[in-house]
Amino acid sequence: VLFCLFVLLVFFSLSSVLNILFMLFSFPSPMFLGIGQMAATILILYVSKLNKIVRFPDFDKSIPVKLFPLPLIYVGNHISGLSSTSKLSLPMFTVLRKFTIPLTLLLEIIILGKRHSLSIVVSVFAIILGAFIAAGSDLSFNLEGYTFVLLNDIFTAANGVYTKQKIDPKELGKYGVLFYNACFMVIPTAIISFSTGDFQQ
Repeated sequence: VLFCLFVLLVFFSLSSVLNILFMLFSFPSPMFLGIGQMAATILILYVSKLNKIVRFPDFDKSIPVKLFPLPLIYVGNHISGLSSTSKLSLPMFTVLRKFTIPLTLLLEIIILGKRHSLSIVVSVFAIILGAFIAAGSDLSFNLEGYTFVLLNDIFTAANGVYTKQKIDPKELGKYGVLFYNACFMVIPTAIISFSTGDFQQ
């Protein structure tokens, strides 16, 4: 349990520090930064598995079928999140990320057929209203930044819903999902980064 909390703290700290540095220094390559996060995820989880600290199954041919489309959503979530951080102030980024909640509820209704109580719906509308009020006071409106963060909200919501629909925790579990998502997408993302000139930036 302590190690799981430690891993969670490391992931959160790494992500927060990278996002702050990204915002402060206008790092030109969100895709390259995403590749670094994927590589760190693979390394930490693989070493943890070797030391029997976390458990997830070894690779077999059924894993890509079980995961799809989660790896695509995973990389979309990474890149859109890092791209939006460079375009928006950190407070505005945080406010707009609140839209993940209603999007998750909507996708749960459409994909999982789940129904939510009136109190939950009212609470979500209150969150949306607060986000609109906060966004309305942002004088440095950046359409590209808003687009990226809303895409990030969609990818985050889709990731949560598809994980509930497709993944049996007794099979891959959360560590297996994280590990194999990163494994499947790190090389294609690196190829795209090189071929588009993103890496050279």
